Amino acid sequence: MIKTFTLAWMQVTLICLNTWQIANTHYIGALIVGFLISLIWTMNVGRVALSSWHTKLIYSFGAMCGTGTGLFLAQAIYQ
Repeated sequence: MIKTFTLAWMQVTLICLNTWQIANTHYIGALIVGFLISLIWTMNVGRVALSSWHTKLIYSFGAMCGTGTGLFLAQAIYQ
């Protein structure tokens, strides 16, 4: 369960950061983070799609925490 949470957290953290980078035209960072998002997604897709509700909830909680982390990182790095 920790791996499921961590992968979801990491992926959504990067998505939030990438959204900020794109909106603010930080091209190099956006390209690098976009690559990392896809790489992590390949590890997540099979893990959650056919899992139990418990696993889906753990994944969703990790994604929620990743949203906050991504917002924090975008502010800390670029402001």
